[in-house]
Amino acid sequence: MKRGSWLGVTAVFLVLVSAGPASACGGLVNPNGTVSLVRTTTMVGYVDGVEHYVTSFEFAGGGAEFGSIVPLPGVPSKVERAGDWTLQRLVEEVQPPVALEDGAEAAATAGSAGAQVLLETRIDALDITILKGGGDEVGRWARENGFSLTPDAPEVLDFYAQRSPVFMAARFDPAAAAADGQNVGDGTPVHLTIPTPNPWVPLRILGLGLGREASVEADVFLLTEGIPEMLPAPAQPSDRDGLLLERSEEAPRALLSDLRSDKGMQWIPASDMWFTYLRIDTTAGALDHDLAIDATGRSDPSPVAAGLATPVRLPDLDDDASFTPWLVAFLVGVGALALSKYAWDRA
Repeated sequence: MKRGSWLGVTAVFLVLVSAGPASACGGLVNPNGTVSLVRTTTMVGYVDGVEHYVTSFEFAGGGAEFGSIVPLPGVPSKVERAGDWTLQRLVEEVQPPVALEDGAEAAATAGSAGAQVLLETRIDALDITILKGGGDEVGRWARENGFSLTPDAPEVLDFYAQRSPVFMAARFDPAAAAADGQNVGDGTPVHLTIPTPNPWVPLRILGLGLGREASVEADVFLLTEGIPEMLPAPAQPSDRDGLLLERSEEAPRALLSDLRSDKGMQWIPASDMWFTYLRIDTTAGALDHDLAIDATGRSDPSPVAAGLATPVRLPDLDDDASFTPWLVAFLVGVGALALSKYAWDRA
């Protein structure tokens, strides 16, 4: 095991959230609908600069559409149906078994109201749309496409758009589900392949649409080539609430073999991986951050990726010509100060 360096990190994220229409990795809900989200399970894997994002939507009820939105770290190069049992195998590794359950990529099209539609596809009864835009643009697209935003959605969308303007919107079509023979409680797993410099796990989105005191419970699984460095650092189970470290050990070969045998999971290494199990048990108000993971080997998870710091960006000179004179003046001033100091030192 190369525990001191983990350039080829594989991070696997699985979230199991209690029942409720806005208690998982989505928050755009049609309030007049009778379809409710039972849980969303999600896995994020990272190997050779590519993130593999696998999420499964399970629904209860019927008769209306359901919408969900998920923040992404970059633009997917592929969106496809995932395997049938990868997520439940991870759950089985740490607790008793829990029962769970193709679309083709479309050409990119222009979005409405500023949000750019990068990809559209149908997977079972889910219509998947990959969007690029700011929080206001994505929220406007959602409203224009028949979704109602929860009151806290604008703030949360802005929180994510500051770091990555890419989102996945999923719309559940009950008519298509009935035609395909999909039953209540069946899951639809989705696999996104995303080239990105570093993996990160969206956690704050879990509290979208919930009150500050509402409970959020989730399981997080990591598979890495070394012992992972994370921000924020997890606490011990004795702390009872927050982000809790339950297990940290070499990954069982049987687990890796089982995961590799499922559809589209051959990118997982066959051996020499580190298995970490984290459990989230907190309130929506306290979950105001994400989970950053360092994949450079420097043991330096990004505070920006964790949502603990705001990214700083200079204005785009092409879009804001008025900024150019100020930049020139600033650079001239810095140069003048440097020359003055040089002359003073030589005097």
